[in-house]
Amino acid sequence: MSIKTDLHRLIDQFADRRILVVGDLTLDEFMTCLTERISREAPVLILRHEQTHRAPGGGANAVYNLACLGAAVAVVGVVGNDLQAEAMKDLLTEAGVDVSGLVVDPSRPTVTKTRIAAHSRQSVTQQVVRVDRKSDEPLAASLQQQLAERILERVSGFEAVICSDYLEGVLTDKTIAAALAHQRVIVDTHSGLERYHGAHLFTPNLPEAEAAVGYAIRTPALLSQAGQDLLERTEADHILITRGEEGMSLFSRTGERQHIPAFNRTQVFDVTGAGDTVVAALTLTLAGGGSAHQAAVLGNLAASIVVRQFGTATTNAAELHAYLEELAPEALGE
Repeated sequence: MSIKTDLHRLIDQFADRRILVVGDLTLDEFMTCLTERISREAPVLILRHEQTHRAPGGGANAVYNLACLGAAVAVVGVVGNDLQAEAMKDLLTEAGVDVSGLVVDPSRPTVTKTRIAAHSRQSVTQQVVRVDRKSDEPLAASLQQQLAERILERVSGFEAVICSDYLEGVLTDKTIAAALAHQRVIVDTHSGLERYHGAHLFTPNLPEAEAAVGYAIRTPALLSQAGQDLLERTEADHILITRGEEGMSLFSRTGERQHIPAFNRTQVFDVTGAGDTVVAALTLTLAGGGSAHQAAVLGNLAASIVVRQFGTATTNAAELHAYLEELAPEALGE
């Protein structure tokens, strides 16, 4: 049986998988405006609003990617008592996501990133400014306990748990310990890998890996050393270092080291959220019984699709099947 045949089979099983996501949820807003003139009040543009598009961001983007790939998904996280929370819950509910694990904190806003873009009647649309709504205050101990309880209530009913840590405060020692009650935890964190000691697989990008090991990864030898160092520090089964156009490097506790080349180097328009797409496809592959290498390949493939689109994008099983068929056999190691 060929590698492609195995990968097609694993993609077909995405719809049967059950995944729990614990993470920092963000609402991404994209506001498009027409530039009218310079204000008389101050040297700033006056913009006329045309449309606002909303999409799940941060950990919610991982949730949304899983749902678009066909999985049964539940989420545990924190939102505020505001319109942005309602918008996010509506987006996720419409995608079939179980949002009953969300905890409401009236003292903080739902994390929201509003990107305002403008154009003249003749020009292309360009981002002008971004406005963030968020709180830097730590979660109250009572909320941390609520989150931990909701994780523990649900964790046994899922085949894998994703910890999507954007450093917004949801993933504390209590919530991490609750998530690690599951044997298959995939960690996507911007820093602090050691807090998830014993998780199944970590997906740091190159800068995150460099920050974790404390040295620049500039040569193949240093890359191998970093993979080994991260395995020892986290006691993970696998470390997958994502390296942009250089592809991905997978290091396993068994001593295996495998490199997956980038499947798309030329049609890259926007890498926003690509890491969440990698984690979603990778987790579904592992949950379906695939190997870590097969999971990395399908995560890589999914990311190569979404970076061809502008903004926070997703893909689906049909697209994965189609793009997989386009790949040359040597790209998959056949």
